[in-house]
Amino acid sequence: MFVDSHCHLSDSRFLDDRADVLVRAGQAGVGGVVMIASDRADAEAIGSILDDVRQEGETPLLWGSAGIHPHEADGAGDGDLDAIRGLARDHARIVAIGETGLDFFYDNSPRDIQEGLFRDHMELAEELDMPIVVHSRNANPLTGRILEEWEGRVRGVLHCYSGDEELLETALGAGWMISFTGMITFKKYDGQELVRRVPRDRLMVETDAPYLAPVPHRGKRNEPAFVAKVAEGLARIRGEDLQDVAGYTTANAVRFFGLDS
Repeated sequence: MFVDSHCHLSDSRFLDDRADVLVRAGQAGVGGVVMIASDRADAEAIGSILDDVRQEGETPLLWGSAGIHPHEADGAGDGDLDAIRGLARDHARIVAIGETGLDFFYDNSPRDIQEGLFRDHMELAEELDMPIVVHSRNANPLTGRILEEWEGRVRGVLHCYSGDEELLETALGAGWMISFTGMITFKKYDGQELVRRVPRDRLMVETDAPYLAPVPHRGKRNEPAFVAKVAEGLARIRGEDLQDVAGYTTANAVRFFGLDS
């Protein structure tokens, strides 16, 4: 069984066939999916999906997060963080804060606003004793410093890991998880050594659907069923058996997000 630890099923690209997407995920051996929020409206949409979905046949169990992506930081309004807090505190199947973090590649929001909101999310995760999902791109030094500030206070995951060796060591030293996407299957991917350096008990797999579809689906809309291809890529790079990878990445996701409860 696999757990897709990070996807965006609330995205409009899944509006017409979300049920079919979940059926395909179940057929591919996906037992659980964590839907990740990008802003307040998205978190509320995830809450509605969780309220409305009915477990049918072998479709995966669903959970979600609540948070504001760094791309959306500049548009965050008064009351948005309070709404995130309320949803995370009160909805039984919201299991994480985020995604939050820093993106200094696109710079869709001013960097100081991204940093401030990232810190607000870290404080919220500590307050609610919930795990946090962090996006970091081209912001390795500052991300590392913030992780060190909250070491021992907040447990988190660096999703779609694309950072350098120093940030990886900082995250691992702080007890954080590392998650990889279909990027590891791309022909030009050059982070294989970092993939091999992550201990088994710190690894998760994700799709980040509808983005970053793995080979052989690259260029298409990504979906949770394709997390199996991410796991295959992980097994290939690390020289491990696919069933072992499926077993420990699933166990890690269950433990990190508290899915067994």
